Amino acid sequence: MKTPFRVELLAGAQKDLKGLWLIRAEVVVALLDLEKVPDKGHDLRQDLQGILSLDFTIKGSGQFRAAYLMLEEDQICSILAIGPHQNFYDLVKSRLGQIKALLKKVHAAQQKKSEPKKDKSSASKPMKTDKP
Repeated sequence: MKTPFRVELLAGAQKDLKGLWLIRAEVVVALLDLEKVPDKGHDLRQDLQGILSLDFTIKGSGQFRAAYLMLEEDQICSILAIGPHQNFYDLVKSRLGQIKALLKKVHAAQQKKSEPKKDKSSASKPMKTDKP
């Protein structure tokens, strides 16, 4: 059985959650889905590459988003921002400076994952020749 990821709220996300006090319980339930399915969100592009966005709906309140970094080696989902869909990505962009180190770690892991794997069996064997 796979070990669940840990979901942590960065300072900005903690503040966002406080502001959503009327629907806080529903938001927390949506965020805790990431413990079992950490890649549930979709990849963001351009300036926000490396960040995922979890889309969820709160009945009676509308569409919401949570921006997060998935740190696979540490098995952590670090929530950067939580809020309504409207102007959400501007909020995420405004917080990029706070997560530079984490984002570098995510980019390095993604690059490592995309590198072609070397075939150990053929790389370590010397070539045979017919020459004495």
